[in-house]
Amino acid sequence: MAVVERTAPPAARQVPAGPRKGWRAHWHLYAAISPFYLLFLAFGLIPVGFSLYLSFHRWDGLGAMEWAGLTQYQYLLSDSDFWQSIGTTLVIWALATFPMIFLAMVTAVLLNSAVRFKNAYRFAYFLPSVTSVVAVAIVFGSIFSTDFGMVNALLQAVGLDQVAWLNTPWGIKIAIATLMTWQWTGYNAIIFLAGLQTVPGDLYEAARIDGAGPVQTFFRVTLPLLRPTLLFVLVVSTVTGLQSFSEPQVLLQTTANESTFAGGPDRAGQTMVLYFFQQTFDNNDFGYGAAVAWGIFLVVVLFSIINWRLVQRRGEQ
Repeated sequence: MAVVERTAPPAARQVPAGPRKGWRAHWHLYAAISPFYLLFLAFGLIPVGFSLYLSFHRWDGLGAMEWAGLTQYQYLLSDSDFWQSIGTTLVIWALATFPMIFLAMVTAVLLNSAVRFKNAYRFAYFLPSVTSVVAVAIVFGSIFSTDFGMVNALLQAVGLDQVAWLNTPWGIKIAIATLMTWQWTGYNAIIFLAGLQTVPGDLYEAARIDGAGPVQTFFRVTLPLLRPTLLFVLVVSTVTGLQSFSEPQVLLQTTANESTFAGGPDRAGQTMVLYFFQQTFDNNDFGYGAAVAWGIFLVVVLFSIINWRLVQRRGEQ
């Protein structure tokens, strides 16, 4: 009897779904993520594009726009007040960032070696970064007060004269930098602590066997391995520090002569963002304010790139 072999029917040909069919098959997934993109479009891309368009016009916010071309940017390059605000911002940033990074690193090392109450210490150091900047600035305004401030009370206790912190150019810069240092040291300490916990313990054991002390171990083992974390902290500190606004605005609002955004006597505390707000909302010059905002953006990007390159180059040496 002949045996008949049964063959399997040919497999159906797989026809790849076209783009329209694929979009229809996954429309519910696109709908689920669409709110983020719609909000980003409405409150991110469109305002950025409009600000660039606005920077080429003169507009007081009410009347018709007047085309100005590159006139706003030409005036920006020769605006001495804008360049003064850049210098003020850089000085405050330097006075705040480098001590803050040093203190954050030391704090992270101590927290990493602490045994008892470790979580309580982390919470205490992180708390200033989530505290209202306005409330902190009001407190620091009292601390640096000329007649009743805690800092002047300590100076008098050791036999030194009072300092008009909020009425002298360098006193204003030091007060703002101190506020920013206090506010962000704990936050960056937690970032450094996360980086320290990724360092293998075998490296410390090997360094100990080779006779390296704590200082040598830190500079030869810990610091090189923390370079990516240090780069992140430095870039973020640059971006946030160069955009400081609430700290000087609230701290110096009682001493401002020209406006709320003047930055104290002789514009000693007027940062770039304060100058932007003054031109936009005090002078109602929205076109020039948009040009100032793009100038601030270029300055922040430039210094972020410089800091990134410096840290990268030191790590490669």
